[in-house]
Amino acid sequence: MGSLKFLTREEKIYYEENGFIKLSGLFTENEMKEISDAYDELFERKHEESRQGLEAAWKGDAMKKIAQNGDYTVKAIHNLQMHSGVFTKTIANPKLLDALEDIMETENILLHHTKAHIKPPENGAPYLMHQDYHYFPFKRHTMLAVFLHMDDTTPENGGLAIYHGSHKSGPLEDFGGKETDEKFHWVDPQRFPLSGATPVSAKKGEIVIFSYLTLHGSYLNKSTKTRRMFLIQVRNADDEPCKDVHKSPCQGLVLRGKNVKRDAAMANRFVH
Repeated sequence: MGSLKFLTREEKIYYEENGFIKLSGLFTENEMKEISDAYDELFERKHEESRQGLEAAWKGDAMKKIAQNGDYTVKAIHNLQMHSGVFTKTIANPKLLDALEDIMETENILLHHTKAHIKPPENGAPYLMHQDYHYFPFKRHTMLAVFLHMDDTTPENGGLAIYHGSHKSGPLEDFGGKETDEKFHWVDPQRFPLSGATPVSAKKGEIVIFSYLTLHGSYLNKSTKTRRMFLIQVRNADDEPCKDVHKSPCQGLVLRGKNVKRDAAMANRFVH
């Protein structure tokens, strides 16, 4: 294990064993206020533009069961860096990139996409246990998620849940794709119920970094408060997609280091 920029040796080992790590101290109070204000303003603006277009709750019989057969909803906006420079600064935060470099063991870090979810009070949609792998598989599985908590989060208000060490099993069978014509993806709810996962509560400003192979989901928001999150997905520049799927603006943006593969590809493209 080489020198680390942000993580302690114990945190690095914890991540390798469990497939996730919760970290604090990456964003200041002023930075979180700036992010929070820009976040709320964006959702207010987009809500006025397209009320139906923000719906992102999963469908299917398995979802109805964990949602207690009631109505549920979650609102989402993708590619936040295309809407405000505040989010561009967020994904380029030096402390965040230091932590990612420690985990990924490379300085060559590329953006895949960003996304924000709002779970409304009392009926904010849960998510079945799943691997992000099924949405955008990569050959070397270097893809990571950064879950920035915009509010204090617990199981009661729809917080995150994880199966420790599940990343070591590699890609698991996709059950959600069978039920929903490959629109939504989750693993076997009988084998990996949400109730069997470990809750990961967090304070506003804390992040959870996890492998896209780590089984994760989240609870129904039964509280009286909204739960907000901001997600950043990144990968090693040396990794390659298995499928030409999940394209998004700024995909491949170099957040740190360089992208030698793209340099070579572009050079070959213009050779006559």
